Amino acid sequence: HYANAFGCTGGNVSPPVKWSGAPAGTKSFVVTMRDPDAPTGSGWWHWTVANIPAGVQALPAGAGSERGQLPAGAIAVRGDAGGTAYFGACPPVGEVHRYEIAVHALKVDNLAFPPDASPALVGYLTHLHRLAKATVVVPGGR
Repeated sequence: HYANAFGCTGGNVSPPVKWSGAPAGTKSFVVTMRDPDAPTGSGWWHWTVANIPAGVQALPAGAGSERGQLPAGAIAVRGDAGGTAYFGACPPVGEVHRYEIAVHALKVDNLAFPPDASPALVGYLTHLHRLAKATVVVPGGR
């Protein structure tokens, strides 16, 4: 697995994410996980799932992992590690980074983007159609 190139040995199991209280008019959701502290100049996108149907209010642990089960219609977007599966937290040894997990409520049923879209492109489209956003920040190290 590509994570081994960074000396990472975790299981890359996506965390459970639950939400409630979406605003009226919500037609879909996007869930993202980003490390703004990654030494890249632009952060690191670990996970992006778009086009989650409005009736869904949770992603169970492992849903975004390599053999996970995303809700019908949801699309995993290529992350900065190159794959579409969740890429676990793995900051440089001795550092603690912030991991921002966000749920975005959108006013459209789905976002139209090419299969090889970057997280930045999906983020741009998310911003254009967002009704609300909720974020939790979790510290992580190794």
